[in-house]
This record gives sequence, structure tokens and C-alpha cells, in this order.
Amino acid sequence: MGDRLCYLFAVFILSICLSIGLSQAMATNGHLTATEYNWNLPDWTPKPVVPEDNPMTAEKVELGRHLFYEPRLSITGKHSCASCHKQSLAFTDGKQVAVGSTNENHPRNSMSLANVAYSPVLTWANPLMTSLENQALIPIFGEHPIEMGMVGKEQQIIEWMQNDPEYRQMFAEAFTEKQPVNINNLTKALASFQRSLVSFNSPYDRYRYQGDADAISAAAKRGEKLFNSEQTECFHCHGGINFSDSIQHENLAFTEVAFHNTGLYNIDGKGSYPPPNTGINEITHEAEDMGRFKAPSLRNIALTAPYMHDGSIATLKEAIAHYQAGGRTIAQGKWAGIGSANPYKSGFIKGFEISAAETNDLIEFLQSLTDEEFITNPAYSDPHLDR
Repeated sequence: MGDRLCYLFAVFILSICLSIGLSQAMATNGHLTATEYNWNLPDWTPKPVVPEDNPMTAEKVELGRHLFYEPRLSITGKHSCASCHKQSLAFTDGKQVAVGSTNENHPRNSMSLANVAYSPVLTWANPLMTSLENQALIPIFGEHPIEMGMVGKEQQIIEWMQNDPEYRQMFAEAFTEKQPVNINNLTKALASFQRSLVSFNSPYDRYRYQGDADAISAAAKRGEKLFNSEQTECFHCHGGINFSDSIQHENLAFTEVAFHNTGLYNIDGKGSYPPPNTGINEITHEAEDMGRFKAPSLRNIALTAPYMHDGSIATLKEAIAHYQAGGRTIAQGKWAGIGSANPYKSGFIKGFEISAAETNDLIEFLQSLTDEEFITNPAYSDPHLDR
């Protein structure tokens, strides 16, 4: 009898412990709390900075992945975020400029989303756009240009997400409020998925940070030296772990933000760029900001052609030639001008002497920044294809 009482008492204590543990694991709306997100970063890579009001969780990232590939977020039902940001192209689209759901050409080239979590400023030329949560509203609801074309359709979006059993469950798992399906949480989930798009496993990473001397070719090693030399000065604007001088992460005491005029245009001899692509001048209206754009990351750069904010340079070889000349000369036509003489051009764009062989070495180095794991990672792929 004594053994029986001891057994029952042990079961009673165990049930209390399980009940306490379960209670602690429940959120305010009765769902299990979200799972802490595993960044799966290499040891040498710092974590990105994440907003306090939108912590990363596995459930939120997975919901964001579904929404990123969701065509019902467009006016035509055929366009999604992934239409302009394809995984196989390092989340760019291969077009000179992006094309929206209504086939409207956009003024600028689609930027890569690789390591966007490390970028303190988003888009090519808006120093005020610093939040992925806020930025997500522009493609969905913006009108100039139209991307997804859903302005005025907020309630429609909420209703179809609430009526979809899968989305209703995913929102409830990712957010704790009683009515989790809303536009605010939609943007938080999209932002979380975009932050998860980290790329740090290129051959160059294995060579430079993991000690694999054979991970890149001898030509790429020569190209690295050229890239980091005062001869070419590439590293000034494309340095650090993300090959960009606009960077933020947990180990930095302050955020670094920079915009540059590279002498791509000089259409009136006074520094002008073709409208509406006037750089951050469009925001600041300051003359010296004419033609100043963000230096994008060079990670996966071999996959993200065409180049520059307007996609006006087709190949890596042409891009190197542009910097070699210290600015692009357009001999005739509407945008004719000598870019090297642009008065607002960055002091780093001086031009340099380089041989054909050295150009090939630079290209080899840039190609070594391609992360094959990143562009094939199923965690970043379209979940709707599995249906």
C-alpha cells in the first residue's frame, strides 16, 4: 500500500510540473510560444540588428516565407514579392528595371535581398527608409510606380488570410494577440523572412574565413589583392563582411551609411542625372546629393546583372571598365555626357590603369563571392510549390 501511495504521489507531482511547464509555454491567446530563431551563421559572422518590437522566431519567418511567395498579395493574383526577387538570382530578377504586376516599368533595378538584415538603409536612394517593416508597405500598397497594386484593398487582404485555414493557423502561431491576422503582422512576418536571407558560404568565405586555401583559384586570389589595393580602390565602398559601406550588426558601436556618385551620368555638364533617378537628391533636394546612390553588397554579384541603379551596365566587365575610366562617357543621345567630369563624383572614383589579364582576375574574384548554398537553400524557397 505504501508503494502504491508513493507511486500516486509521484504521478501527482509530475502532473503538476508538466502543468506548470505547459503554462509557461503558452502565450496569452492560448497558443504555444514561438520558437527562438536559429540564424545558422558561421562563427565569424555577427548577428544582424533586429527591432525590439519584432523579434525573430521560426514561426514568423515561415509565415513570412509563405507571404513572400504569395500571388494573392497582388491585384492580378499572379505577382508576388518573389516576382522581382528570385532566389536563383540572389533575390533579384535579371531585368534592367523591375516590372510591376500591371506591367509598369519601375525606374530602378531590383536590389538583391541577400544579407538585407545587415543594411541600415534600404532601396537605392532613400536615406529615410531604414525599416524592413515599413518598406514592405511600399511594394504592396504603393501607386507610383505600381508594384503589387493593392492600395485600398487592405480589408480584402485581411479577409482572405482569415478565411484561409493555413494562414489563420500560421498567424496564430507567430503572433500572440487575439486577432493576429492584420496588416501590421503581415509586414512583420515579411520583414522577418527577409532578415533570414543570410549569405556567408561562398568559396571566398571558405578561403578567407575558414582556411581552405584551395577554395578559390589563383586568379581570384590575385583579383582579391587588386580589389583591396589603392590601385583600384574598390574596397572603400565595397568593404567589410557584406562588401558594402552601409552596414550594421550587433558588434558595431554605430551604424555606417554612405551614398556615392560614381560618374555614371553628367547629362548637362553640371552633374545632372536622368530623372527620376537623381539619387538621394530626390529626397534632400541638395545639389551635392545629385547622383548619390547606395553601394550595394557585392555578394553573389555574378548572379545579379544588369548593374547600377538603373540596370544600365550589362556585365561585370563593363562595370569594371566604368570604374577604370573614372566615370562613364555617353557619346550621343538623350543622356550624353562625360561622367568622369561630374562635379559631384566621389573622390574614390579616380580611374585606374589595369590590364586585360587583371580585369579577368577581378572578375574571377567577384565570381568567387557566389554562394551556391544560398540560392538553393530550401528554407528560402517557394513553399507553395510543395502543395
